[in-house]
Amino acid sequence: MAAARMDYEPAGELKIGQVGIANLRVRTLDVARLADEMRDRVARAPKLFERAAVVVDFGGLPQTPDRDTARALIDALREAGVLPVALAYGTSDNDALARQLGLPLLAKFRASYEPVGGTRSPDVGAATAASPSPAEELAAMAAPTEDTRQPRQAPQPPPKGEPGLMQAAPVRSGQQVYADNRDLTVLAAVGAGAEVIADGSIHIYGALRGRALAGAQGNEKARIFCREFHAELVAVAGHYKVLEEIPMELRGKPVQVWLDDGQLRVAAMD
Repeated sequence: MAAARMDYEPAGELKIGQVGIANLRVRTLDVARLADEMRDRVARAPKLFERAAVVVDFGGLPQTPDRDTARALIDALREAGVLPVALAYGTSDNDALARQLGLPLLAKFRASYEPVGGTRSPDVGAATAASPSPAEELAAMAAPTEDTRQPRQAPQPPPKGEPGLMQAAPVRSGQQVYADNRDLTVLAAVGAGAEVIADGSIHIYGALRGRALAGAQGNEKARIFCREFHAELVAVAGHYKVLEEIPMELRGKPVQVWLDDGQLRVAAMD
């Protein structure tokens, strides 16, 4: 009888990739109010937030909520149009809550898409803040909770004199370009559904129809420049605006985006 072959093909191929997940940092545990705010976000920008994956972060509360309250919030957020997929890291109580809810724990990352209220992302300078590599994300999922693990090292700056990242080809729908610790220059268009991210500033010499997030690790001096503005979303250091919030007279025009005393400004470049 022939020996069983051990080099069989697996039924499923598992790869760890980089994904964009919004981080909802709960600051007031009012289930109805949180659901109403999320429902409004989805209604204003359905292409961005409808059925969006969301990590629920209870780190802004004085204590971790009980299982029934957390479950009610998760159910309410689902009814509002988003999909809670995990809890953010916190205390050992937060770890226990995640187990009770049957949800994983995830480190906060790339959360600058969605703020808790207004134009500031929920630590969304801190969930879009740094964008870890796939290996770092996998390690974070297996790491202990914050009250026992060692602090994460700050990213190392690029070698002195290294130029910014230059993207010559168009960035198409579903693609992402990330400039780690530097500026990003795109010589072509950024299509709808595409995403460009930089820890520094972003310069786009074509049309911007997707998302652009500058100052991803909290650099409030970063700016976004584009020749033709149709952006789905723009953000600087976690402060963001969606297209519906941009004056009609700026659409299709050369614009720049920057922070002014904590407020995101969008203006034509004369």
